[in-house]
Amino acid sequence: MLDRDALTLSRARGDRLATAAYRQDFRQRDKEITGRDSWKFERLQHFEELNSPSWDAFRRGDWQVALQLLDAKRDRWEKIAREDAERGSVFHRVRVVEEPLTPYLQWELHALRVQGASGTPVRVVSADRLRPLEIKSLLPEIVTLGGQVLYEVLYTEPGVLDGAVRFEDSRLIRNWEAFVQGLYEDGEDIVSYVDRHVAHLPAPPPTTR
Repeated sequence: MLDRDALTLSRARGDRLATAAYRQDFRQRDKEITGRDSWKFERLQHFEELNSPSWDAFRRGDWQVALQLLDAKRDRWEKIAREDAERGSVFHRVRVVEEPLTPYLQWELHALRVQGASGTPVRVVSADRLRPLEIKSLLPEIVTLGGQVLYEVLYTEPGVLDGAVRFEDSRLIRNWEAFVQGLYEDGEDIVSYVDRHVAHLPAPPPTTR
């Protein structure tokens, strides 16, 4: 495993993007990538989802409705997986999990299971794996696209998306790709993980954050 210094991000060396600019930049770059995979590293245990009917149902306490709405997106995720495969650019995701699960994470793991079952490669790793690298602080939220760009994705304290810092340093991108890929190779497939550890759990309490 790489040491923390190899993964250090200096925001002064990147470009700060507001949320709308980040989304536009991400979409534009992502659709142009062919023949190179992309990687996402998700570390935080709580986010706030905007414009998600399933998340809204969960927050109302309608757990079964929330799950049904997640499953209803299966066709969309299958289409995305097919398109990614056709252009040779697969988006891999590594989800870090701490136990006991936060209500958000229990919901998100079900969402990720739908993606995984639809063809998007998602794997789970325990936070224990990262302890040697997180003595002073948690690792950041990261996305790399096709070896060309790295985003440190930013969130407000309550967990709402707050844009990103864009980096184009090739060495930094390679370091993070190697790190996330290594975690992915050692991780557990999202479908088997949820079926073994999450599916039997009672509905989590609706979050009020």
